[in-house]
Amino acid sequence: MNKRITVLSLLLTTSLSSTAAMADDATELRAKLSNIDSLHATFSQQVTDINSKPIQTGSGVFALAYPNQFYWHLTQPDESLIVADGANLWIYNPFAEEVTVMDVAQAVDASPMALLVHRDEATWAKYSVTKRAVSGKSTCFDIQPKKLNSNVVAVSVCFEASQLVKFNLTDEQGNLSQFALTQQRKVKDNEANIFKFAVPDNVDIDDQRLKQAN
Repeated sequence: MNKRITVLSLLLTTSLSSTAAMADDATELRAKLSNIDSLHATFSQQVTDINSKPIQTGSGVFALAYPNQFYWHLTQPDESLIVADGANLWIYNPFAEEVTVMDVAQAVDASPMALLVHRDEATWAKYSVTKRAVSGKSTCFDIQPKKLNSNVVAVSVCFEASQLVKFNLTDEQGNLSQFALTQQRKVKDNEANIFKFAVPDNVDIDDQRLKQAN
């Protein structure tokens, strides 16, 4: 009986210690992100399948600004654009001539990447964070949703000192998208319009905002 109690106590202690460590990791990541009020960078993209076979490479421009503003412009090989203006998230596919729009709050459920521009407790409570030391000044944080709501099952973000240098996304099929950032700087005052999206003429609009359903 005493042996059973000892084993249960050990398991409970290990579980509590692990939870505390993950909480500390999340706190450290949030502290790093809190120092990034805005960021503008170019990126290179490499996508591999579950067997590490290359699927696609690409490049573009990435920017974010707190709170809830996000800009993602893939220019190669095929153009696509994602813009969060603080209230709405716009996804534009020029080739298909269609735009999808949803509430920014829905984007939080759609991808852990939303954590880059969210600082509220309710949002962060939806994810677990684990720190992973890489080498030297490089540190990565693995982020996973506690409840899976999208095809993105895991995200990792990596820093060199305080600078965000890369992030990776893994989908439910096992495909890995790796993004390396270069030319990092703050968003300039005259670039604020990149977080505003104007719907092009003659495109189909798929409005998924929650207020449309109510």
